[in-house]
Amino acid sequence: MPVKPDRVLKLLEAMVNIYSPTGKELEITQFVDQYLRTAGFKPEVLEVEKDRENVVVMPDREEPTVCFTGHLDTVAASDFENYELYAEGEELFGLGTSDMKSGCAAMIEAFHAYLEDTGSLPEACLALVVGEEETGDGSEALLEEYGFSWAIVGEPTGLVPCFEHYGYIEARLTTRGKRMHASQANETVNAVHAMLSALLKLTDHLQTEKSDVIFNIRDVLSARSGFVVPDYCEAWLDLHLPPQYPAGTMIYEVEEFVRALYPDEDIEELLSFETIRSGYALPEKGPFPELLRSVYEAGGKPWQTSRFPSDSDAIIFWDQGVRPVILGPGTLEKAHRDDESVERSQVVEAAQIYYDLLRAL
Repeated sequence: MPVKPDRVLKLLEAMVNIYSPTGKELEITQFVDQYLRTAGFKPEVLEVEKDRENVVVMPDREEPTVCFTGHLDTVAASDFENYELYAEGEELFGLGTSDMKSGCAAMIEAFHAYLEDTGSLPEACLALVVGEEETGDGSEALLEEYGFSWAIVGEPTGLVPCFEHYGYIEARLTTRGKRMHASQANETVNAVHAMLSALLKLTDHLQTEKSDVIFNIRDVLSARSGFVVPDYCEAWLDLHLPPQYPAGTMIYEVEEFVRALYPDEDIEELLSFETIRSGYALPEKGPFPELLRSVYEAGGKPWQTSRFPSDSDAIIFWDQGVRPVILGPGTLEKAHRDDESVERSQVVEAAQIYYDLLRAL
């Protein structure tokens, strides 16, 4: 087969061994740019900001209908001495193996194999972007320059195509108290205690009344001033909403719940929403979804679809009028962990699926 398993796995190892947390992606973008040039491509380097760049391969003719895209950045390493790739049998461990350097490596290999096999560029775009784990500014810069009808986003889905995507709300809750000597704590309001009480009540409410909403208390921070009662505390919450759940409705319900907890406080000082993204649900009908299904059937793979329950750059594509299907190796269950991993066979199979889709286009 045109896809070369050893080559894509070697590429993945090289990519994982380059540390590239959001904001520090220059080394890996330079590596990917040079790798593609050596393979025979002429990639465009699209500046996002100083020392931060997307790497884009476009076909020779007019703007393509489909973009294959993945992000090169990762979350920060929890252990800087142990982020590189290592293998245990079928499993490959290392920072970014699942989210999502395996998807990027598989896409690069699919384009490489296509060029070798046909002597021409695919009728699709390859966009390797930065910034997904924090701001999404890489995809925003890409879509300011180009437009597409469809996108394949290589986030980890276990190679199950996702035509639906959860919405996402990032909320900040703030509580305040009165600063005084720690020995006088019983005489005042402790901002941290107020925060813990509010969080317990809010999360109990969500768990009971909104069981289909995924919530996460991401950070809790307080004023640190030594032996005193803290007068300030803030918490950041992630809320992932099913595709059909209106983000505005969730915002209203959270506001009303917090207002009931603190009826005498200004709600705007207590609660703010830093990110609001509505989900989407694409119909599995039409030429492109049917083409993707035919690729699965021709390859003897079962056709099943799912929802993507996290935030991703796919929402940015969707907001710009692009229809994104999320499809990549690895799983969210293994992403962002100390022992993040992906199966070798999934990386190779992903490259083959991408290649077959390029040929089908």
